[in-house]
Amino acid sequence: RSGFVDMVWPLVWRVADDDAFVSEVQAMRRRVISLIPQREADSEIKLGAGGLRDTEFTVQLLQLVHGRADDRLRLRGTFDGLEALITYGYVGREDGQRLGEAYRFQRVLEHRGQLFHLRRTHLLPKDAASLRRTARSMGERDAESLAGDWQKSKRRVLRLHQRMFYSPLLEAVARIPSAAVTLTSEAAETRLRALGYSDAKAALRHIAALSQGVSRQAEIQRQLLPAMLGWLAQGPNPDHGLLAFRQVSEALGSSSWYLRALRDEGAMAENLARILSSSRYAVNLLKREPQNVQLLADPSEIVPKTLEEIARAMRSTASRQKEAGDAIAAIRAVRRRELLRVAMGDLLGTIPLDQGGQALSDIMGATLDCALEIASRDEQDPPRLALIALGRWGGREVAYGSDADGMFVMEDSDDPERTKSAMRIISAARQLLSRPGPDPVLEVDLDLRPEGKGGPMVRTLASYRSYYEKWSATWERQALIRASVGAGDRELGEELLAAIEPVRYPAGGLSHKQVTEIRKLKARMEAERLPRGTDPKRHVKLGPGGLTDVEWTAQLLQVEHGAEYPDLRTPTTMLALDAEVAAGFLDEADAEALRSAWRLAARIRNANMLVRAKASDTIPSDVRELGPLAEVLGYDKGHTSAFMEDYRRGARLVRGVMDRVFWGLDGR
Repeated sequence: RSGFVDMVWPLVWRVADDDAFVSEVQAMRRRVISLIPQREADSEIKLGAGGLRDTEFTVQLLQLVHGRADDRLRLRGTFDGLEALITYGYVGREDGQRLGEAYRFQRVLEHRGQLFHLRRTHLLPKDAASLRRTARSMGERDAESLAGDWQKSKRRVLRLHQRMFYSPLLEAVARIPSAAVTLTSEAAETRLRALGYSDAKAALRHIAALSQGVSRQAEIQRQLLPAMLGWLAQGPNPDHGLLAFRQVSEALGSSSWYLRALRDEGAMAENLARILSSSRYAVNLLKREPQNVQLLADPSEIVPKTLEEIARAMRSTASRQKEAGDAIAAIRAVRRRELLRVAMGDLLGTIPLDQGGQALSDIMGATLDCALEIASRDEQDPPRLALIALGRWGGREVAYGSDADGMFVMEDSDDPERTKSAMRIISAARQLLSRPGPDPVLEVDLDLRPEGKGGPMVRTLASYRSYYEKWSATWERQALIRASVGAGDRELGEELLAAIEPVRYPAGGLSHKQVTEIRKLKARMEAERLPRGTDPKRHVKLGPGGLTDVEWTAQLLQVEHGAEYPDLRTPTTMLALDAEVAAGFLDEADAEALRSAWRLAARIRNANMLVRAKASDTIPSDVRELGPLAEVLGYDKGHTSAFMEDYRRGARLVRGVMDRVFWGLDGR
């Protein structure tokens, strides 16, 4: 017998090398449960869900997968195997203790049922007398107490079993050949290069720093790294991802929840690897607040917060600070967390473009709203003040690199001191937000206000009414299309929007001269604002078929027909296109061409910021930058040509629509 055991023992620890091993074991366990008769499912101690077999399968699967490289796990007994898994960090101490307690309880329960009748059974007795007798033999008060403890143990085992037995980390480790789990330095370099790491020696240094030592932290890192290396290699920049993983891990290494969560919390480790290897922007935010990695532990956390929720959190944290500088720092910390939440959802594909633009707009609005409140603290009787959002912010289409375009309005007053007070508040808020700090800068751009850079920083409501009635230019009508209340006193902001409604949607539409003015301005913008030396066909904002082509086409129709068709009165580009189709000013094919191209261009701008942590409206020509950009946009490695062809095709379609609808080349 010992000869047979000696022969098969090494083979046992190779079985997990089969790529299908984990999935087949999981399928086998599901099949066993499905074959239990329905009438016995709730009383099956051994085979049922949450029963003895769930504990045994969990322990044995962990042993078989990790025991290929760690012979300390090569033990036969369930308790011995579980103890080793706990000791060497493969199972959390608390989880392991609970699993062991439940297994011991269920095993005793099974034995008590077998002892009375001296027959093999794995079912909990159903008759009251047998239940009562079994309860007394186990020290329980009564049958109801026993039944309650049985159900509690099942729920506990089932929860732990589902988390460990079906862990993505376990399946990822199992897919790595045994020879690759424990490599020599030379072999490790070769494997790292094969995975896609450019600097294998640097990668080995990061791996050594993470996994050397005998601490529990090092033990868990040694389990995580084989899978993490593979997941990081699936991203556009595995070298940067591994460095970021080391930095985050070193920052959080003393936090007991961090490594435990990576090991135990579903797809958290895989999602973290994807984010770290894809986005310098997200990594920068995460390094500044490493504890925000907790967002990945719960999928419900990767959902944008509402404007009210963000503002409430900002006010709460700012209220605990006496100094304005400390209060704004607290607000910016909340802003960093919310920006990271949106970036994570964007990279993981859980937050679509439209929802992301709304979320970024809400973050911007809440930040400016709270900044104005803080800046008003030192004013004894601050005037009512509102910030009207313009541009992408006004349209709720903010990108990661967008400035806060807007204009300030204050309550009507003849007192020059109140105007000075408003100016002090605005200047203080902008100064506080522009302080150097560990977060992306938020610039308030007031260039679209009346008279542009030469105009006053703030006007009264009456002054705005007078200006727009007497002196407003045609281009200002178009700029006001995307005006909405951004921050400050909402009632005052709504009053200004009501006052400018006839300006942005004039009765009778536009004259031929005014349409010509808009067209000339668009042509001038294309000629003068495009950065020198830039290939127009790669500029997603000002180039042919870019964002401004779509937006100006939609806005021209809005200014012309908004007075007659109320549904056209929206600051959001996609909603405007939908309304223009419904009103008959665009056919669906043209509108879909505009929508698709606008969304792709907007996603490119966001992806540029996510990948490089630098705002850019240009598609990079360097393949080393173009490849990661295409991958973040969902294209496979090496398929940058497909990405470029998709963009060029969309741009050509938009230009054709614009020629007909905006430039009037169809005889309009």
